[in-house]
Amino acid sequence: MTATPSTSAAFAIAREQYAALGVDVDQTLKTLRSVSLSLHCWQGDDVRGFERHADAASSGGIQVTGGYRGAARTIAELRADVAKAASLIPGSHRLNLHAMYGDFGAKAVDRDAIEPVHFKSWMDWCRDQKMGLDFNSTCFGHPHADSGYTLSSTDPAIRAFWIEHVRRCREISAVIGKTLGTPCVHNLWIPDGAKDTTVRRSLHRTLLRDALDTIYAKKYDADDCRDAVESKLFGIGSESFVVGSHEFYMGYAITRKLLICLDMGHFHPTESLADKISSMLLFNDELLLHVSRGVRWDSDHVVTLNDDTTSLMEEIVRADALSRMRIALDFFDASMNRIGAWVLGSRATQKALLRALLEPRAKLAAYEEEGNFFARMSLLEDLKAMPFGAVWDAFCAHAGVPTGEALRTAIMEYERTVLAARG
Repeated sequence: MTATPSTSAAFAIAREQYAALGVDVDQTLKTLRSVSLSLHCWQGDDVRGFERHADAASSGGIQVTGGYRGAARTIAELRADVAKAASLIPGSHRLNLHAMYGDFGAKAVDRDAIEPVHFKSWMDWCRDQKMGLDFNSTCFGHPHADSGYTLSSTDPAIRAFWIEHVRRCREISAVIGKTLGTPCVHNLWIPDGAKDTTVRRSLHRTLLRDALDTIYAKKYDADDCRDAVESKLFGIGSESFVVGSHEFYMGYAITRKLLICLDMGHFHPTESLADKISSMLLFNDELLLHVSRGVRWDSDHVVTLNDDTTSLMEEIVRADALSRMRIALDFFDASMNRIGAWVLGSRATQKALLRALLEPRAKLAAYEEEGNFFARMSLLEDLKAMPFGAVWDAFCAHAGVPTGEALRTAIMEYERTVLAARG
């Protein structure tokens, strides 16, 4: 797709207006093209996976609502849907895979027995698609998670099962990274916690620390595998106590030199994830972000270009920290076209980043240094009315992806010709 005359004219005007503020639009677009998002596979099938022994429900506080037609039922269908979504998102991106999505064939392979061979076809597919691949342990939706505790369980056998699962996931991640020639980020989130009053918080957190120490005792080359741990404030079934809190994992990651995964839905609704970035970067080389949208709770709604997403990207850019971020998506909506959800959420994340990159940071910083807070506020207000949309349209045109009505038409045509047949 090439730029239309109207798009080109609008872009030329926008470029001039931003240049007047000291912003190089062409350099901005070059920077945006260099940013790869990690697209989460679980949006395509409502977090079901492809295990033969899997429970019907996800459990672990994960709740997918809605029954829109067309969810992927097989690996082939999921790959086709990922490829379709990726073709409508400007730029080159990665795939984020959970362990429950292995290519197990007709066999029932329990999670403490998974091997790299079960993900070889995913590696081959990603190579063909020119996509990097990230990985996640799956510590939910399993009978050994029914108690609400996995790596922090007081049952040694349950802990041993999950330690072995995560150990194998790290090994798989290292093979993925080496095979594809790009580091595979392995992220660990566990659902451990309690619904009501808990008197053994210290015990469970001690058990978790010791289990993690066992898991991370083996080191992998950072060019192959990067380890991340993900905190949470509360979940369904863990409203009163979550073992892996932000404070727990912040201390653990810093002392063990791991990445911290910050999920936009995993904090109190009045907390600002953007405000955490500058503090965390003082003590962490890199951060893993899960971009999501919580509505009253960690509900994993499709990301939109709202204040939370915008402020997060603004803080990253203002801190000159884009190169230190690994940005992944984490939402799942079964109430709407799933490919549309993937595309909308990904593009909203990119739009927020583009708006942040278009800020005249030098001018804003100068006003602040001078103590001219009126000028700073006035410029920030003016930026809200700047022709950011024309720059976005040009970005999409350069990438050959549709916008507006053409985008909606492409997604609905895929639903009519592909998804509708799935029922």
